[in-house]
Amino acid sequence: MGVRCAHAQAPRIEFFERGRHTYVMVLKSPTIRHRRLGRELRRLREEAGLTPERAAQHLGWSRSKLNRIEIARIKVTPSDVANACDLYGADSDTKAMLIQLGREVGHRGWWAAYSDVLAGTYVSLEADAAVIRTWEPLLIPGLLQTEGYARAIISGGRPGLDEAELRRRVSARMQRKVTLLGATPTLHVLMDEIALRRSIGSASIMIEQLDDLIQVSGWPAVTIRVLPLTAGSHAGLDGSFSVFSFDEGDPDVAYTGGPAGEAYLEDSSQVHDLTLVFERLSQMALSPEESVALIAAARSDHE
Repeated sequence: MGVRCAHAQAPRIEFFERGRHTYVMVLKSPTIRHRRLGRELRRLREEAGLTPERAAQHLGWSRSKLNRIEIARIKVTPSDVANACDLYGADSDTKAMLIQLGREVGHRGWWAAYSDVLAGTYVSLEADAAVIRTWEPLLIPGLLQTEGYARAIISGGRPGLDEAELRRRVSARMQRKVTLLGATPTLHVLMDEIALRRSIGSASIMIEQLDDLIQVSGWPAVTIRVLPLTAGSHAGLDGSFSVFSFDEGDPDVAYTGGPAGEAYLEDSSQVHDLTLVFERLSQMALSPEESVALIAAARSDHE
């Protein structure tokens, strides 16, 4: 397993194994706007017929700086963007758009106020995504948790938290839920039946949680499907993951995490592998209507 490097000053790449696969772990993955800016600057440079070495020389940059800008590993100033656009012959509209995009790279989202309790990279990917596909084999996914359920999960996993810190973490999770579901990205959720059966907190907490799932399943942008226990062995037993898809041609990003650290997968073949796993799980899962019926049955069992 890769070890999360909490004090790294620059993005690092590590490797970890999950099941039969080896994945690349990209720490402190750039946001979608940052990646888009780097990709557009690289496209303009290539269309201008400039090698990285020649472009860096004309701009007065090191070759390393140019490369790190194009792969979204360092932030770029408005003047740097403007100078690059001038060198590459970008028109005025493109130049203005990229300068604005560069300014937005440093934009602080709502989650900045909870930076001590939320993984900023993850929620920024959620905020930018047009489609989110998430698989959860053990628990109700965080985006769909009620306040009582979230409180029970957090307090159970972190028994040493004082009341103020516990409230803050629950508040952050609820803000994430309200903000993301209110923005209505297309959300495809797959969860194992065990998540419905496992008692988290009191019976009333589980009943409230499952009632909420039934209600949310009726929202146009949300699809909830359950993989029944009768499915037996399947490709999702290695753990939970999410795949984020974006507008404007930005490549998908996948995420998987656990006690050992977080992994943001950007390599297209690795993202494709997890997307295929999601599709296989979807084929094994109940239909949305059957899933609601199973959720209702599990709710009755908690009474």
